[in-house]
Amino acid sequence: MKRLLPASLGLLLTVGLGFAQDTPPEDPAHEELRAFRKEIVAAIVAGDIEAQLKLASPDVVVTWQNHVVCRGHDELRKFMKEAGTDAFKGYKVEPEADVLTVLHGGDTGISTGRSVGLYDVLGKEFEFENRWTATLVKEDGRWLVAGYHVSLNALDNPILSGATRTLSWGAGGSAIVGLLVGWLIGKRKRA
Repeated sequence: MKRLLPASLGLLLTVGLGFAQDTPPEDPAHEELRAFRKEIVAAIVAGDIEAQLKLASPDVVVTWQNHVVCRGHDELRKFMKEAGTDAFKGYKVEPEADVLTVLHGGDTGISTGRSVGLYDVLGKEFEFENRWTATLVKEDGRWLVAGYHVSLNALDNPILSGATRTLSWGAGGSAIVGLLVGWLIGKRKRA
């Protein structure tokens, strides 16, 4: 029995190592895409619009949380100058992919993930948890963003929560005013 245990462990290790060797190596494109993510996040955090545009295809299409769609560098530059640099204040959680990018043909990839952006909207700071999808293409040996769609939860977000609180306070205040007016009218009729 004592000799059987080491032999059993040896067999398990051999079988386990055999399975580990059958796992295909990761596509080198994933390491390239990790470096690309670092580069584009650094450009975004720095507010460097031109550096961001160098990482986007000339025909890029971006759909933002507010339903604005930008096509090409000129529209994207204009949008980022008008809205992005004033409202966006950085990340609480930088963009992170859910899983490895789904590669198609070695020169196209689709990535999904989340981020938590910090925004200044109407003089108030908000954190928005975003879901995003990015389509990436490899052109002339380098990865570029060809499409990007970012959205937030329309049913659970800081602006909606603030509006709900405001409505609740307004409704409560209206009820108190209504009760006071009713009491005053009742008191006046009794007099």
